[in-house]
Amino acid sequence: MKDWDVIIAGGGAAGFFAAVHLGATLKGRRIAILERSAEVLSKVRISGGGRCNVTHAEFVPRELTAYYPRGGKELLGPFHSFCSGDTAAFFEARGVSLKTEEDGRMFPVTDTSQTIVDCLTGEASRYGVKVLTGYTIRDILKTEGGFSVRTKQGDFHCGKLLVATGSSPAVWRILGQLGHRIVPPVPSLFTFHVGDTRISGLMGLSATVSLRCGKMDKNMVFEGPLLITHWGVSGPAVLKCSAWGARYFHHCDYKFEIEINWLPQMSFEEALEQLTAWKQAYGRKEVRNASPFSLPRRLWERLVAAAGVVAGTKWAEAGNVMLRNLAFQLTKGVFQVSGKSTFKEEFVTAGGVDLKEIDFKRFESKVQQGLFLAGEVLDIDAVTGGFNFQNAWTGGYMASRAIAEELSDPPD
Repeated sequence: MKDWDVIIAGGGAAGFFAAVHLGATLKGRRIAILERSAEVLSKVRISGGGRCNVTHAEFVPRELTAYYPRGGKELLGPFHSFCSGDTAAFFEARGVSLKTEEDGRMFPVTDTSQTIVDCLTGEASRYGVKVLTGYTIRDILKTEGGFSVRTKQGDFHCGKLLVATGSSPAVWRILGQLGHRIVPPVPSLFTFHVGDTRISGLMGLSATVSLRCGKMDKNMVFEGPLLITHWGVSGPAVLKCSAWGARYFHHCDYKFEIEINWLPQMSFEEALEQLTAWKQAYGRKEVRNASPFSLPRRLWERLVAAAGVVAGTKWAEAGNVMLRNLAFQLTKGVFQVSGKSTFKEEFVTAGGVDLKEIDFKRFESKVQQGLFLAGEVLDIDAVTGGFNFQNAWTGGYMASRAIAEELSDPPD
């Protein structure tokens, strides 16, 4: 049995961020990170294609919460204490400058995740945090003085325990045995399998669209770039839809219909009006070769064919039914989704510890005093763009601050 003041279960973003702050505040205290794999900060390493999307350049807490399908309301208060600007300041103060790309994502100027890994591991080492890899947690027991963390290599005792293990079914089972309710996990960010002649063979083609799922809230429309892949569709618009509809899509076994508007700022009626005006102005041109919209040519040709326009038809020959069919394909085309694919290596899960059981001023369990939780172990997830990491940084910071307040007295 080894005694520690604080044990952090999980050597990811939230765990290391908490450890660094605790080490800086609680000098002389015994702090350990237990990581089950041989390598720490694995998600940090692969994030952003190996560049690490550290956070997002949205510095207003309320606006930032809009990117979280689950947990946005709960994060509003914490974001007022530690937000994306604070994250940037933390790394800047340690010699790691961040840059902001056009879409708001923030990366280290070095364009390598190793910069972030080296910063966090270096800071943890500087403050004497013990990092133990290859330690799989088998059980957690509440004791009179704190917690007993049982691993294959032996048992550890600690006064305070922070669980930041991410989406770990094994740890969720242990937390369930400690009295926590676990919201069943389902995939959150994924792409859609679509087999449809309108897009087959157009791999690599992209367009800005608005997208909705007919069975979800009719007011939920997801705008952004859409990328056609060899298996269907991907891109920010699809990923946003997958995040907000994660539980519904899981319930229907990832078989559902989506509606794509290839002209995101235009309604069916407005598209029909523009098509009619185009017919009057360019009647001698072939419909297939002359488009009034800024769409990729190959996509336009497919939508024209789907509307029933015969090859060689001129605009002057397009009747009202044909124009309406084309306006429908452009703004209200329905596509059948038959499955999903994980988005790159950045697997995100909706589910985890029920948020009602967490005190978000401290990120402490309401079920077990002295137990803190941060990161994706909670039922919090976000769209891509650095938002999931910001949840980790904020949760790790808030938990470390609460733990430090309780352990601020000098060690014996």
